[in-house]
Amino acid sequence: MARLNQFWDRHAAGYAKRPVADEASYQKKLKVTQDHLRSEMEVLEFGCGTGTTSIIHAPYVRHIRAIDISKNMIAIAQAKAEADNIKNVTFEQSNIDDLTAEDGTYDVVMGHSILHLLEDIEAVIAKVYRLLKPGGIFVTSTTCLGGMMPPLKVVLSVGRYLGLLPLVRFFTVEELVGRLNDVGFRIDYQWQPNKSEALFIIATKGL
Repeated sequence: MARLNQFWDRHAAGYAKRPVADEASYQKKLKVTQDHLRSEMEVLEFGCGTGTTSIIHAPYVRHIRAIDISKNMIAIAQAKAEADNIKNVTFEQSNIDDLTAEDGTYDVVMGHSILHLLEDIEAVIAKVYRLLKPGGIFVTSTTCLGGMMPPLKVVLSVGRYLGLLPLVRFFTVEELVGRLNDVGFRIDYQWQPNKSEALFIIATKGL
């Protein structure tokens, strides 16, 4: 874990400067998410990076707890929130595995560009389900690399071995949807601009 923290700490400044790859798709995902947000909601975002998404959604909810394993990412996020005078987002260095919260705490959990980077995606999805209130929603945008050409797996594996890249999990859209269904989520919204872009999902915990 320390090695992974160091990787993202090294890349935090560059990550913050990198423009959104598909601005139109990002704006659509923001709008669809905001259609589900309410002023009384408690929200968790894990893998928040430099905090952009949490800061954008902050005016629509009561409070957002935003976590990331990188202290440098969190420092950038806090500075951005202060610059924008955002008072209802709490940024903290943590990972979803170590996060302490009672079951049924959150109305919304967000995890963007993170599920394919996790060691145990099944355990994290199950934890997200527990953390949500009945009727709560999980909002995720996830890269699904299953079925990609084998050379890509080799490149990513070598990059990880050399410390140049993080772990990257390979699974298909169908496999991700299946994992969400297996713990009890109902898929209420599913959108993928094209096969090379991330899958955006809004999944609801049963009442």
